[in-house]
Amino acid sequence: MTASSAQPAGLPFLKGHGTQNDFVIVPDLDGRLAIGPRAVAALCDRRAGIGGDGVLRVVRSAADPAAADQADRAEWFMDYRNSDGSIGEMCGNGVRVFARYLVEAGLAEPGELAVATRAGVRTVRVAEDAEDGTPGEVTVDMGRAVLPGPDGIEVVVGERRWPARNVNMGNPHAVAFIESLDHAGDLLTAPETGPEGVYPQGVNVEFVVDRGPRHVAMRVHERGSGETRSCGTGACAVAVATARRDGVDPAVTGEAVTYTVDVPGGRLVITEHPDGRVEKTGPAVIVARGELDPGWLAALEG
Repeated sequence: MTASSAQPAGLPFLKGHGTQNDFVIVPDLDGRLAIGPRAVAALCDRRAGIGGDGVLRVVRSAADPAAADQADRAEWFMDYRNSDGSIGEMCGNGVRVFARYLVEAGLAEPGELAVATRAGVRTVRVAEDAEDGTPGEVTVDMGRAVLPGPDGIEVVVGERRWPARNVNMGNPHAVAFIESLDHAGDLLTAPETGPEGVYPQGVNVEFVVDRGPRHVAMRVHERGSGETRSCGTGACAVAVATARRDGVDPAVTGEAVTYTVDVPGGRLVITEHPDGRVEKTGPAVIVARGELDPGWLAALEG
């Protein structure tokens, strides 16, 4: 991690999470930092670094070439990096935490704001805090779900197999309804999916059980990561798949439909609108602030 100007005594950082999907937040408002894969991986290391599922770099859109073309629509750019240092286009839980930071830092007001991402501008609404100081929940427009073919998709874990719904939220998901979440196994390795070749780049697999009317619970295997505590796009895919299973399609009825989706890290509320937009609402919390040791940072580039 290097800067185009002299390195300060310590680089400020914050730690936040949304339904236990956690992130290291690095404010770089004027775009002076260059964060390389090695630095990102070190920051996200849970034993030798801060620990997180990814890094959220906060920078003005106009100051970063990756988002300069969005600057007329969104002042702030979420430069998201996965925990292995690779660049990510979007993160549904991350953008809620990002918006929470903007409000708490005084860079934006509660209410609706636009955030630039590599997947385009996302509209986020940050609710006012409760009277007791509890942070208001954050809603993000996740875009439109696509339900491509083919029919006949299956998910297999051990001797069990289930039919699955193919849902794309900008990334692929296979959603399977099962009898017990324990039947999903340990999710350390990717569940088998078929038919062969339907997911050439891999797939996120969601296992879903009913909890009540328009209320489900899920576990997820995220491609390349294994089981995670929360998956924003996965929760959206689950809500859309459950609605179709229940015979509900807002594009047909003209009325929005809302599902509560429990994830291992908490609870998300997903609403699908008649125009196809899917909104996700849930908590986003900043839990710590500090400074990174400059010697540690310098060693990363050594």
